[in-house]
Amino acid sequence: MTRAEAAKTFLAAHGFAAAEGQTLPQDASRRGYTRLSGGPAPALLMDAPPPEDIRPFVAVDRHLLGLGLSAPRILAEDEAGFLLIEDFGDATHAALLDAGAAAAPLYAHAAEALAALHAAPPPPGLPAWDAQAMTVATAATFCDWWWPATFGALPSAAVRQGLAAALGAMLAPFAAQGFVHRDYFPANLMDLPGRSGPARTGIIDFQDAALGHPAYDLVSLVEDARRDVAPDVRAATVARYLALRPDLDAADFRAAMAVHAAQRHLRVAALWVRLARRDQKPGYLIHGPRCWALLAAALAHPATAPLAAFLDDAVPAALRRNPVALAPGMDALDPGPLTRTGSNP
Repeated sequence: MTRAEAAKTFLAAHGFAAAEGQTLPQDASRRGYTRLSGGPAPALLMDAPPPEDIRPFVAVDRHLLGLGLSAPRILAEDEAGFLLIEDFGDATHAALLDAGAAAAPLYAHAAEALAALHAAPPPPGLPAWDAQAMTVATAATFCDWWWPATFGALPSAAVRQGLAAALGAMLAPFAAQGFVHRDYFPANLMDLPGRSGPARTGIIDFQDAALGHPAYDLVSLVEDARRDVAPDVRAATVARYLALRPDLDAADFRAAMAVHAAQRHLRVAALWVRLARRDQKPGYLIHGPRCWALLAAALAHPATAPLAAFLDDAVPAALRRNPVALAPGMDALDPGPLTRTGSNP
């Protein structure tokens, strides 16, 4: 049975045989979404073929709903990698911002939902997003893709060891273990005006959730790799989150934000190179200059000194950019339509 035939069988088994499907733009992952109309209820078909695994999505979805937050209700599931889920519509925070909506209220709503999510104990079984995991993920983009695209060869063992040591030293003081979404940014947040409080913000694309430091998610929101966030909106959003989390030490949390920003921006700046070279998606390189600029800002914080020292020794400042050899003028490419869901490497 083909994948398309399996999908039809799944839909028919749950009353959606006559539903019409509209394929939604796909992100950098293997998952695909189809909007269904004419069935028993508005719904999306998620198709997550192997090696994708729907179980993390299902587990986190139930956790979020159990907290009173807004995640898509699961209408039906199949272990072959199909889910029928509630359709929240098209009003992502990203789409609203692109259409000219005021940023401050949307970011405030996002901060409220994030604070509620982080304040609750995490569910069991989440993987670690700790110094070791972040180091492996960073090396997989920076060392394996950005470095050879820039220097023409893979880095030496000494460079790899230096990066690992720098990240380990930088991240070690911030080893908090709590729920992290890992891709909490406007394209993965939905405006649900019929709901109130933290539930007003619908949360999607959470299957990569892990145990880590909550600062990582707030950095993902206010230092978005794909869009500029005005300084006043950023400051207000951080202040709103901290006001809702009086259990946190504000200075320590801001240091943790700088540290996780430095790791994230280095990894993601290099991720765009991997998407361009391996996946033939060069349009994502348009976000490279933003990520490198955000990295430079993060490295100004004293807490990021180990990584700053490594980069000063290994990578001249003039080369901290999209690789010139990748394609002339690539920084200025239009990436075309980017989808409502994010992509974690």
